[in-house]
Amino acid sequence: MRVSMLISLIRPIGPVVIGISLGFTLSLLSVTWVEEPCSSPDWNRGDGIALQLGGNPYSLPADSLEKGEKLEDFEPRIVPYKPVQQQPPPKKIYRAKYISTELGIRERLFAGVLTSKNTMNTMAVAVNRTIRHHLDNVVYFTGMRNRKIPHGMFVVTHGDERLIWNMFQTIRYVLEHYINEYDWFYFVQDDTYSQADRIKSLVGHLSIHTDLYMGSPEEFIGDEMEGRYCYGGFGYLLSRTLLLKLQPYLESCRNDILSARPDEWLGRCIIDYGNVNCVDEQEGLHYQRFEMGKNSDPNKEEDVRFKNAFTVHPVLDPAQMYRLHKYFTEIELQRTYEEIEKLQAEIKNISEVAFDGNRSAHWPIGINPPFEPKTRFEVLRWEYFTEDQVYTCKDGSPKCELQGIDKADVTNVIEIAMGELNKKYKPVLHLKKQQLINGYRRFDPTRGMEYTLDLQLEAVNQKGRSRSITKRVHLVRPLSDIEIIPMPYVTEATRVHIILAVTVHDRDYVNQFLEVYATNFFEMSENAVLSFLFIYDPFQAQQVNQNDIFANVKAKITAYEHKYPVTKIPWISVKTETPSQIKIMDIISKKHQVDTLFFVTNVNTIVNSEFLNRCRMNTINNWQVFFPIHFQDYNPDIAYHNQQPPRTIDLIKDAGHFDRDVFDEACFYNSDYMAARTKMFADVQENEEILEALDVYDMFIKYSNLHIFRAVEPALHQKYRHKVCNPRLGEEIYHRCVQSNLEGLGSRSQLAMLLFEQEQGNST
Repeated sequence: MRVSMLISLIRPIGPVVIGISLGFTLSLLSVTWVEEPCSSPDWNRGDGIALQLGGNPYSLPADSLEKGEKLEDFEPRIVPYKPVQQQPPPKKIYRAKYISTELGIRERLFAGVLTSKNTMNTMAVAVNRTIRHHLDNVVYFTGMRNRKIPHGMFVVTHGDERLIWNMFQTIRYVLEHYINEYDWFYFVQDDTYSQADRIKSLVGHLSIHTDLYMGSPEEFIGDEMEGRYCYGGFGYLLSRTLLLKLQPYLESCRNDILSARPDEWLGRCIIDYGNVNCVDEQEGLHYQRFEMGKNSDPNKEEDVRFKNAFTVHPVLDPAQMYRLHKYFTEIELQRTYEEIEKLQAEIKNISEVAFDGNRSAHWPIGINPPFEPKTRFEVLRWEYFTEDQVYTCKDGSPKCELQGIDKADVTNVIEIAMGELNKKYKPVLHLKKQQLINGYRRFDPTRGMEYTLDLQLEAVNQKGRSRSITKRVHLVRPLSDIEIIPMPYVTEATRVHIILAVTVHDRDYVNQFLEVYATNFFEMSENAVLSFLFIYDPFQAQQVNQNDIFANVKAKITAYEHKYPVTKIPWISVKTETPSQIKIMDIISKKHQVDTLFFVTNVNTIVNSEFLNRCRMNTINNWQVFFPIHFQDYNPDIAYHNQQPPRTIDLIKDAGHFDRDVFDEACFYNSDYMAARTKMFADVQENEEILEALDVYDMFIKYSNLHIFRAVEPALHQKYRHKVCNPRLGEEIYHRCVQSNLEGLGSRSQLAMLLFEQEQGNST
């Protein structure tokens, strides 16, 4: 009884007792027991001493305490603070202009053509026309040159006709200007034909870290010199590593080596200081060459070495150079076709074992599959055409005449279709075209232009019997390979001079233009200068002192100059009856420097900094001019019939269109304008009316070799305004102005709806 009572009393406090006991046990287990030595420490022993300060051990070296000093008397030493010496600011890192420069990526092949004063305008021009489009860089080296350099050729003149001197100067020029840009250097004479694609393929398979001197090996004549040099007539390849090894000894070669031939001189220099002989084989690749006879005809030459040659020498005249180029181009084209057929056969054989069988190989084999639309709005539209007419016109008409490049395209497609049909059915049948029944074409952005032709043909068998049949043919004109065209370097830091010509009809719109311009440019300190050109007719010019029609505009300009003291807005007054663009630019051009970048515009255009940056980037001095296509608003009375127009208009098809009939806006450099204007001078002397018949766009087209870049520009916006077309200007300019007014009224659906409402009103 007592035991049970005791248990009942202990049971509530039992867990507490057990918990406290367990806690003491665990705490004892976590304590680290260290046995301290009974003897006193030896201070002179040199061992470190562990002090327990705030629970953290710190180790002090024994020599930090004086001899005989006790631990309790120790005071830590205070190390005085010494400020860190101020390091000079790091030098500014200048990034390379191109990624390839920063990464050390070099182009593959440089070509140097050795020419002379007498052959520069004949043989060198022929060489340039046959290899220039195949190689990245071709430079022509000569001792003396004519006064006129052929167009499109970069010529380096050494100023001396001595052959050895010219070769020395050529190698030195290459080492100074191109050694860090190319891996291989190809030198050839201007009386040698070079198959550029084969030479590019050769260097593409050679190691760039090899000291290589490759060409046609020849023995030295009349000399005890051992080794072989490369004969210059067949050209030769030099690796970059070999030229770098030769660079320190080039002056020694010039002074120590005597030779009558430049190729022998260079060969001796390479053998003496580079310890490399000329070879015609490297890594299993052969330098193929062929020596032409005096009366050889390329089309009759059957030698296999000729068909496989990289270079052919000697070429007697430019005509023979062009015949050789035609012959080798046909060979390469035929080999390309054979390679395509071989690849198509391989693809077809492989598709047999695919999951879908032959269906996995799209037609034509090797061409991208057709575009697959995801919605009904992405379905590609077919154009219907005949041999004379097309039923999809640019102006929206239901039918228009097939002409120009479209006519040539249809004719070419029919000829190709007939050729392929005859190739397929010969000799069993011979087919003759009678007529094109139906023609369909569409542009597929993934593969190219597709055609479907229904041809009515006359089929003639081997016995001479004929029959009229109808055959459907499918053709594809595939997109060619994309080529990256090197462009000159431009920046966005160029100052743009905005030229604004103002007539009496424009003065009411100047205030609005200045308000927008001040917000976008004056307040943002944009790197641009606005210049006004006030155009008076003769009567207005006589009344300028009593009644200046532009007085309010000039006062507004003065007010803006006071509001923005840093800003200056120059203006010029001109008197003329026919304010053509060229006459205006003649005045402006004389008052600006040659390297000035112009942007010609009008008061209706809304200009912003986004467009000016594209003006800077798309206009390249001595290379390209830029004519943007602005977005023109429709007439608000038609586009927003019986509705309130929005404050800001978006670039949508119902709000406006890109006006392709207007060439008022243009970006170009003054030097390019002056060059084209100079070429135009002779024609102006014969007919001064040409200044009024042409605008700046027409002038660049006719009298300049620059690229004319014409593109839609979403950042260039114009409010609707009915233009005043001057009939005194050229007929083409006047017609484009009238056409712009008509197309700027509204879209076809809006005009149709307006006409429908008018007819409904008249009927009631």
